[in-house]
Order: sequence, then C-alpha cells, then structure tokens
Amino acid sequence: MPEGPALLWFRRDLRLDDNEALRAAVARGRAIVPVFILDEAAEGRWAPGAASRWWLHGSLAALARELAARGARLVLRRGDSREHLLALAAETGARAVCWNAIPDPAARRRDAALHATLAAQGREVVVGGGALLRDPETVRNQSGGPYRVFTPFWRHCRHGELELPVAPAPRTLVAPRQWPRSDTLETWALRPSLDWAAEFPASGEPGEAGARRRLADFIVRAMDAYGTDRDRPALDGTSRLSAALHFGELTPRQVWAAVEAASRESGVMPRSRGAQVFLDEVGWREFAHHLLLHFPDTPERPLRAEYASFPWRREAAAQDAWRGGRTGYPIVDAGMRQLWRTGWMHNRVRMITASFFVKQLLQPWADGAAWFWNTLVDADLANNTLGWQWSAGCGADAAPYFRIFNPVLQGEKFDPAGEYVRRWVPELARLPARLIHRPWEAEPAELAAAGVRLGGDYPRPIVDPREGRERALRALETWQRSRRAAGAGKEPA
Repeated sequence: MPEGPALLWFRRDLRLDDNEALRAAVARGRAIVPVFILDEAAEGRWAPGAASRWWLHGSLAALARELAARGARLVLRRGDSREHLLALAAETGARAVCWNAIPDPAARRRDAALHATLAAQGREVVVGGGALLRDPETVRNQSGGPYRVFTPFWRHCRHGELELPVAPAPRTLVAPRQWPRSDTLETWALRPSLDWAAEFPASGEPGEAGARRRLADFIVRAMDAYGTDRDRPALDGTSRLSAALHFGELTPRQVWAAVEAASRESGVMPRSRGAQVFLDEVGWREFAHHLLLHFPDTPERPLRAEYASFPWRREAAAQDAWRGGRTGYPIVDAGMRQLWRTGWMHNRVRMITASFFVKQLLQPWADGAAWFWNTLVDADLANNTLGWQWSAGCGADAAPYFRIFNPVLQGEKFDPAGEYVRRWVPELARLPARLIHRPWEAEPAELAAAGVRLGGDYPRPIVDPREGRERALRALETWQRSRRAAGAGKEPA
C-alpha cells in the first residue's frame, strides 16, 4: 500500500454514498483519515445559525457512526480550516487531500488558495462535486453571462444528460496506523442549551440514513400529489429534504435518480405532474446557487441595485411582533410559531410571512432574512437570499414590489379549514373556518363562544388589513417619484 494516507475533508457533504471525494480517496488505495473542521470565522456572519447548528450536531454524529461501522473515525477540529488541514497533512504524512467543492464564491476562493499550497508541498489534491446538478461556472446564457431569469436557466440545465450518482460507499475503509487527535462533538456545544430545540426533531432526522428514508417515503406517499398538496401547510405534502440537501446528506442527483427510477417502475413516463413540479423545485435550488456564485454580494445587497434606496422602516416593535407570532394575522402567526418551535416552516407560509414583513410592515428584507438564517434548521445562504429578495421585489425573477400577498386571502386559499392555524395558534382553535383567518370580523358572541379575547389572549392586527397594502404602495410611489426627480431613469417594474 502506498505510504501516507489520504485526508478526506468533509464540509457540506456529510454522506458516504455519492461522494466523489471519498471515491477518489479509496481509489488511491491508501488509508483514509476523515476530518471535519468547524471554521466559524471563515464563514463570518454566515456561519451556521443557532437552529442549523442543532442539525449539524445530529448530522456529524450520524456520519461518525457510519464511519465507525466501516472501521474509520471522524476527526473533529475547530478553528482555522487551512491551518488545521495543513497541520493534519504534515502530522499524518498525507500524500493526498480530497474534498468536494462548495458552490459559494468565498469557499471557492479559499479552496483555490489551499489547493495551491498543498500542491506546492507535493501533495495530490482531488476536488469532487455533487452539491448541484450542474457546475454553476459552466451554466451561461447566450451572451456568456449568468442567467437572471429562472425559466431559461432551467431549460439550459435540463438540456442533455445529467450525471448519475457515483458508486455507493465501500463496506470497509482502511484505517491509518495512528489516529490524529480529535475534539469531541459534545465539547462543541452546537445544540441550544435552552429547551428551545425540544420540538426540532419534528423538522426531520439529521444524517444520511434519515435523508434516504425521507426521500423514499416522500416518493411513495406524496410525490404524485405534490403539484397541489405542496401549497397546503396543514398537509405533510412536501419532501422536507432541504436540510439534508444543504448539509449534503443527500445530493440533488440522488434525488433526480430516485424520482426517475420511481417513474419508470410505475410506468408513468414522462413523469407525473407532481414529480415534474418537484424536480422544478430542485431547479430553483440550482438557480439560487447560480445567482449566489455570480452575484456574491446579494446576501446583503439587492440584486436590483436601485432598491438599495427603497424607504424601508426599521421598527423594533413591528419586528418583535412578527418574530413572536403576535401580528394578529393568523396565517402569519402560525408560520412564525412553527418556525420558532420546530426550526422549520412550510414554504408557502415562508412566502406569506416574508411578504407581510417587507410590504405590510415595510421592514428591511435583510432583517427578515437574518431571522430566518438563525432559526431555520435548513438555513441555506443561496435559498434564503433568493427567497427574501423575491418577496421584496429586488432580486432575480422577483415578484414586483406592487404584488402584495393579502395574508387573509392567502390563509383562506391555502388553509381553508384553518387546520394549520388551529395547530400553531391554539387560542383561535374554536373559531369557525369562515372566521379563523379574520377573527376581528367575528361578533362579540362568536368570540365569546370560541373563548377568544381580541387584544387579550390574541392580538388585534398590528396594521389594518387595507392600510398595510396602501402604505406599501404609497412608499413605492414616493420612492419612484424621488428617483425620477433625481434623474434615475426607467423605473423598476
């Protein structure tokens, strides 16, 4: 066997199957030293938030168990990833270092510098993929630039054959003669010290095995009805694979291959509508990462630069009410309470709560994005940025600012019986369906019969339903006039 092991650097690829870096390390016939480095400083303000740290703990624990079953260990280090990786390479005499690329611009810059240093030391470096269906560097429009509209982007991505998942993980891994020092996962204290995370397991099971089970269950139980049920928050109609995809417990090509296989087995070719809509949602994830790579400032600045001057209001009381699920709008409050208690929120409700925040309340979209970043177990910088800029009307493929979700009508459309609201806003549970999304319209006798005290155990709306929309439109009109007066040119749509 060649001298010197291969270092296998795990990051957002916490799986063994369909892992190009692992396959490369095994192919070199050397002992393998798996390592994960918690480098919060390198990620800056986009280090994992409190909720996603809970998921990361569970995912690392699951990965360590999978490695142990194959005769290996997961070496844990905390601090500067470059320093630790170079030190481990020197300590172990590693002849090769293997990792999978992260499709973030900052990570790519760090990786390029590290690659050069390791190569100068005479070590082989192998960088795999798998985080996306296509390398975003290779996806360009006809002018050679990045796409800013989803439909032509996705048409381009779907043209031609997609890569299939690589071979499954080997049953055994060769261990080095001596294992390097490792931290223990418990000393990292990734899980919240309070009882905040008590209901987080409802958001999913961290780890590769849990991701595979969730995907298989979704395909059998909910995929064919996904086209309609995905918008009904009271139903378990979504895949809930977002955290698994973010942490790389599952790859999008594994998802694609599983959907294709299920379609062939069922004889539904081409795919059912539900399967196609689901794969289109995978496409939106691709689009989000494409945008982040080519427009790396968008987590903090609007893609449509003119919106940097939009007159947002930053009001602590309004933001506190929104974060705490006390806005007086039941569908908004249900979503914010679900988020706080479980670390997850239904995607339709994410759009409703975000629209309410930036339009009815006129709060800066970046403030809402920061709250989601800290409280979602599936917090993903690309997805979070795309979603919030879409809601604020300032990003790619965005909803125009004047398109304002009415939270009452959205609740009545997507939660018509009020089941979702009854689950997360139990003080309204006894209201009839015709009133549960507009309790302020109930007669005093109806409120009394339901045990509801508006302004007491449940708040009145913090902004009048009609006034919220009109205020947003006035802000848009005032801003447009000021830009015209300043000679800013054509107004945004």
